[in-house]
Amino acid sequence: MCGIVAYVGERTAYPILIKGLQRLEYRGYDSAGIALFNDSTNIYKCKGNVKDLQKTTKNKDISGSIGMGHTRWATHGEPSDANAHPHQSMNGKFYIVHNGIIENYAHLKKELKNRGYLFKSETDTEVLANLIENIYLEQQVSAELAVRLALTKVVGAYGLVVACIEEPGKLIAARKGSPLVIGVGENEYFLASDAMPIIEYTDRVLYLNDEDVAIVSSGGMELKDLYNDAKTPEIKTANLSIDSINKGDFKHYMHKEIHEQATSITDTFRGRISMDQSKIFLGGILDVIPKLLEAKRIMIIACGTSWHAALVGEYLFEEYTRMPVEVEYASEFRYRNPIINEDDLVIAISQSGETADTLAAVRMVKNYGATILGICNVAGSSLSRETDAGVYTHAGIEIGVASTKAFTSQITALAMMAFFMGYKRRTLLEDKYKTLIRELTRIPEMITEILKNEERIKEIAAVYKDVSNALYLGRGILFPVALEGALKLKEVSYIHAEGYPAAEMKHGPIALIDGTLPVFVLAINNTLYKKMISNIQEVKARKGKVIAIATKGNEEIYKIADHVIEIPACHEALSPLLTVVPFQLLSYHIAVMRGCNVDQPRNLAKSVTVE
Repeated sequence: MCGIVAYVGERTAYPILIKGLQRLEYRGYDSAGIALFNDSTNIYKCKGNVKDLQKTTKNKDISGSIGMGHTRWATHGEPSDANAHPHQSMNGKFYIVHNGIIENYAHLKKELKNRGYLFKSETDTEVLANLIENIYLEQQVSAELAVRLALTKVVGAYGLVVACIEEPGKLIAARKGSPLVIGVGENEYFLASDAMPIIEYTDRVLYLNDEDVAIVSSGGMELKDLYNDAKTPEIKTANLSIDSINKGDFKHYMHKEIHEQATSITDTFRGRISMDQSKIFLGGILDVIPKLLEAKRIMIIACGTSWHAALVGEYLFEEYTRMPVEVEYASEFRYRNPIINEDDLVIAISQSGETADTLAAVRMVKNYGATILGICNVAGSSLSRETDAGVYTHAGIEIGVASTKAFTSQITALAMMAFFMGYKRRTLLEDKYKTLIRELTRIPEMITEILKNEERIKEIAAVYKDVSNALYLGRGILFPVALEGALKLKEVSYIHAEGYPAAEMKHGPIALIDGTLPVFVLAINNTLYKKMISNIQEVKARKGKVIAIATKGNEEIYKIADHVIEIPACHEALSPLLTVVPFQLLSYHIAVMRGCNVDQPRNLAKSVTVE
């Protein structure tokens, strides 16, 4: 959950590293550092963000055409100057930046201490640096072999870049369970945790696979595995543009990405719906359609916001395919002894395609022979390579740590899959199938209409910006939206919030309601509307403050709610795509009014690539 950037070539490395770290700060921002290699080696690191690092390097020697940088999300050791990367081995032979967790670091550290090694930090990464150096010195091997031998002793995950001062002019990179990409230029190479820092310089990229080792210098690149078997690099074109990683006219990425949802949803179904809106084409799953139609059960595994999208998917698949569906937290599922059959269909969802728990769950499912589909946003990601088939969301890069457009694009993909499978299984009649497709294509314009009312939402945010707690209520397919609304508020404003099925309020949460508690309710015109009105009345009877998301034109709701946010009328199956948008905007504006850093909430990172 840290950001790595490195460069080797003929340019001055410092500006490339700093700009790269700025673009990777969503991966971690509690400390940052760089190492620059020239005739001498200069290392600068500090607690804080990249701006603090820039202050640290002011008026310092920043020369050098080879370097590595790191922005950290702490795992082993609190944020501090000493724990910041890069780390140096005790005798100064090796420098390293690392993303991941070395699970057996304590055992390795004990062994190294017995051999006389001293440590300056609390990190597992410094242990790895000293392990590499110890092998290098004791066995008198090359730096590359020392790295490979050290990694065979490691238990855990890593994406890392290593430099040896006795073998100048090159960098050694390796990956297992933590993403690392290499950008290929003319006599130069760019290394990073993802393609964002690279795209300004080249769109030719190599995605390292698990246990890949790459040795790069201005003279070329060599690729092999941990056991010295040569591999042929698969250079791909990165589907990313500079414009997509800029904020444009928005102050924050989160705000920009909320406003991009009309486009990201369109891009998710673009090319997958026929011109006459009568059919869905999902090319990414064509090869496994027979298995989908024969499947007896669906399991969906995900974490965080993706898990909430999965819950929406449960409603959709059960309704339109009439198949039993289970939704699992990947972080819990991977440690159970689940019952999985060969005729099960498992859908794994991850925005980045690199979520450690989700990937571990996928690998476990493979052992049972079930068919695995992936839904992710990043081409070339681990999830896309490890599943049997899948659907890219094409939402464009999401930089804000709190997911917004990822959620709606994932639901869009799940909806298309559910409608497609229902039609193929003949549990969804053709007329209804076509109606659902047409309704889906109308969603982007409805989101645009909701966004026009942002000032109204901002006014409501101002009323509740200072509360300590909040409750979110939904029913049926909108219950997951209540969960997602509560999560967004927690993530970016640090207000405690909980989402509940509205009918469960009487089984405990109603005790919290008083004259100060805001209760956000989803009360659109659907099959459960009357039930929700009864729940609102229960809140009002106890003097709770009700903020209702309601269908445009509903006059009744104004008589009982304290505040109303209107959304256009839409098909109930697609209502999560609309109702979540006001919750996203409320969370954003409340957080900004509270002075919170919405793009980099405390203690959070975008891609959870460690357990």
